[in-house]
Amino acid sequence: MGTVSLPDTWVYALRLPHDPRAARVARMTVRAALDGHGRHELLDTVELLASELVTNAYRHTAGPCSLRLTALGDGRLRVGVWDADPYVPAPFAGPPGDRTAPAPPGAGGGRGLHLVQEYADAWGAWSLGDGGLPGRRGAGKLLWFETGSPGDRPGPGVSP
Repeated sequence: MGTVSLPDTWVYALRLPHDPRAARVARMTVRAALDGHGRHELLDTVELLASELVTNAYRHTAGPCSLRLTALGDGRLRVGVWDADPYVPAPFAGPPGDRTAPAPPGAGGGRGLHLVQEYADAWGAWSLGDGGLPGRRGAGKLLWFETGSPGDRPGPGVSP
C-alpha cells in the first residue's frame, strides 16, 4: 500500500456579504484553513491582516467582498481581499516599499493597512476599474499580502 502525500498548494475562496460580521467569518475561515493544513505558525498574522482588509472592505464599500487564501508551493501564503471600489489606498497605491505613517494615538481607525505593511512579507493591489476594458466597469480592486517567506518575521504578539 502506498502513502498519500497531501498537496502543498491549495486555494480557498469565500464570498462575504456587506455585513458587520464578515470580518469574524473571515477570521474563522482563516483559522479553519490554516489549522487544517498545519500552518499554525502563520495563524495569528494571517487572521489579523485578513480581518483588517475585510473590515476595510465593509467600512468603505456598500457591497460584498471576497476572501481568497492561496498556499504557494514555496511555503508562502497569499491572501487577497476583493471589493467593488476601484480606489486603491496607500501603501498599496504607491511604489514597492512605500510606507504609511501609523495612526496617531487615540485615533478611531487607520491602523489596519499599517499593520499589513509591518507584518506581511509583501503586499500589493490590482485596480480592476474600467481601465478601458470592456465588461470591467466598476469591477473594484484586489488587495493582497503574502507571508510565510523564509526568514519570516514573527507575527503580532509572538516573540522571536
